[in-house]
Amino acid sequence: MTGLIDRWVAAALACGAADGPALTAAGVDLLARWREPHRRYHTERHLRAVLDVVDRHADLAARPERVALAAWTHDAVYDPRAAGDTNEQASAALAGTLLTGLGVPAGTVAEVRRLVLLTAGHRVTPGDRDGALLCDADLAILATPPEVYAGYAAAIRAEYAHVPEADFRTGRARVLDGLLALPALFRLPPLAARWEEPARANLHRELASLR
Repeated sequence: MTGLIDRWVAAALACGAADGPALTAAGVDLLARWREPHRRYHTERHLRAVLDVVDRHADLAARPERVALAAWTHDAVYDPRAAGDTNEQASAALAGTLLTGLGVPAGTVAEVRRLVLLTAGHRVTPGDRDGALLCDADLAILATPPEVYAGYAAAIRAEYAHVPEADFRTGRARVLDGLLALPALFRLPPLAARWEEPARANLHRELASLR
């Protein structure tokens, strides 16, 4: 756990947070959220995966430290029973309260909140390099090998175990159709070149299995 918390502390300090026990405690609290027992995909493993992409491609962002904080908070609130963008809105609100309390400047807090909200629809305006990196990192799972993608799809189904099969198929198909309707799943050219084609193949394969 220490290594992951160290990454949180480093990103927060780079964004102007005050050093001290409260900073580490905030990271521990966030990590506990990612480890909630009802999560099956939106877990610590997903957090690590998103942070790894952000770290590997930090040179593609304008302010990668802000992207890292947004990665930490983007699914900090996750209730599969919530409707619409409720989880993203709540996660953005949590990010605002948490970062403000840690002394992060208001402009940076507002930007982290904005980035978190982008993950609701993954629609990024041209030139928004920070938004592009966060959304590309969040969707990186879509471009994994078919067997890894199948594990992801199964984990999503497990998170929605409370939803009857027919209703899940309809809802999941709607989500996949929405992703496929995006002009591009990945916006940063080096990532799009590697990930766009396999991601769309995975999405089409899952969609066919639902219909």
